[in-house]
Amino acid sequence: MPLFLLETVIGTGYSIILIQLYSRFYIIILAWALLYLIYCFRDPLPWATCDNPWNTDLCVDLTSTNNSAAHSRKLTGNWTSGNVTKSSVSEFWERGVLSLSGGIDEVATVQWELLLCLLACWVACYFCIWKGVRSTGKVVYFTAVFPYIMLAILLVRGLTLPGAWQGVVYYLYPDPTRLADLQVWMEAAAQVLFSYGVSSGTIITLGSYNKVKNNCYKDSLWLCLLNSSTSFVAGFAVFSALGYMAQKQGVPINMVVESGPGLAFIAYPQAVAMMPLPQLWAACFFIMLILLGLDTLFAGLETITSSVIDLFPGEMRRPWCREIFLIFFCAASFIVHISLTTQGGIYVFQLIDYYGANGACILFVSFVQCVAVGWAFGAEQMCDAVKEMTGERPSILFKLCWRYFTPLICMVCFICSFLEYQPLTSSEGHEYPGWAYAIGWAMALSSVIAIPIWAVGKICLTDGTLRQRLVVLWYPVRDPEGSKTNKDYLLNKTELKTMSAPFPNKL
Repeated sequence: MPLFLLETVIGTGYSIILIQLYSRFYIIILAWALLYLIYCFRDPLPWATCDNPWNTDLCVDLTSTNNSAAHSRKLTGNWTSGNVTKSSVSEFWERGVLSLSGGIDEVATVQWELLLCLLACWVACYFCIWKGVRSTGKVVYFTAVFPYIMLAILLVRGLTLPGAWQGVVYYLYPDPTRLADLQVWMEAAAQVLFSYGVSSGTIITLGSYNKVKNNCYKDSLWLCLLNSSTSFVAGFAVFSALGYMAQKQGVPINMVVESGPGLAFIAYPQAVAMMPLPQLWAACFFIMLILLGLDTLFAGLETITSSVIDLFPGEMRRPWCREIFLIFFCAASFIVHISLTTQGGIYVFQLIDYYGANGACILFVSFVQCVAVGWAFGAEQMCDAVKEMTGERPSILFKLCWRYFTPLICMVCFICSFLEYQPLTSSEGHEYPGWAYAIGWAMALSSVIAIPIWAVGKICLTDGTLRQRLVVLWYPVRDPEGSKTNKDYLLNKTELKTMSAPFPNKL
């Protein structure tokens, strides 16, 4: 919450651009959702039956009311023997949509259905973002309300399924032995950061469009509360469906579906497949998923575009320069993302998801932001700025968090993420080849080392003695006495005005 407010008010950083570039790979989720949406117009739904070319003998049709006669021997078998049944939804995801290969070193062929869906997603993104937030912000009224309607429907339906209570208990009841596992807390910290969208540049960019007197303090508190409440309620919708699937298959809940992106394409489709008019509800769900994904991509693309405009204001503020830049960026991104549409694309996606935009990178950026604002800019000055804009001063807890608690927690978690490092493995438990891990670590470290490299570069390129250089970088607004800007130590007023001219809105 302190990080969310911090980024709404002020923020900076170049490593967030790299994190956003890695995050663009999540567009493949929209392509998967679009492909599911196209299949929604079939009767019956292709993932609701075991009569498709991609199904195996171990397929179980969970939507059938007369399922026990055909699959009783499979369901009562020993699930630990390896001869585990799989639901028709799981087989549709793994064999119908992904056509999984043996590993990342077996890329195999491009799936043209996914390729066309990916192209459609990038075209939609371009035409929705090319004029900026003033045109895209209007659709948020619909995209923000519609998901809650669908979530309520899925929640009611999920809780009325047989075995739903088993899933709810699994969701809520803690395992004390797991609470002693440091990895659990690391995953929780990363999940919270991802969920709130901090340290990725999105909050900074969108916050810059607020009016000066907008009460960002109350907005941050309410948005954080809404975000956490939505995540908590959504868990009931997911795990109630998982509890039903576990009961029908006769296996533990943790054996029903692998964690990761497949959860949204297995648990939720299974729930809508058991509703009346399943095609209608399935279409609504995947439209909701696409809209949520587009909103996320809009924010990410706006972050990247704003960063480039701020870096090259003279060139990028010319007519049509923004639109031309977006054309080249979207086209280049589409070409790079073609690898995700291959039969080994899911392994590429998991590698980028695990290393490229992982929790350790975001934790480090969060630490740097807190140090920059809490100590260099000054937590007291930050509170003064919030009071000047909103009319009320933040709680002293925010000041303590910016200076002590948040950077300490972020740095401890960042260090522990390396101490508790576990190599990425496939869903079958197979390890990736060595070259894949090397690429993964290169992606993970690229957004981390960008900060010290930039700092060293600024120190070397700034005029004056070493002490003067550090003063300019450490106190970017005013000196310890607060009498004048620190750049006045080295620059006269004309030079300062020239440097500040391209960024009047940022100042």
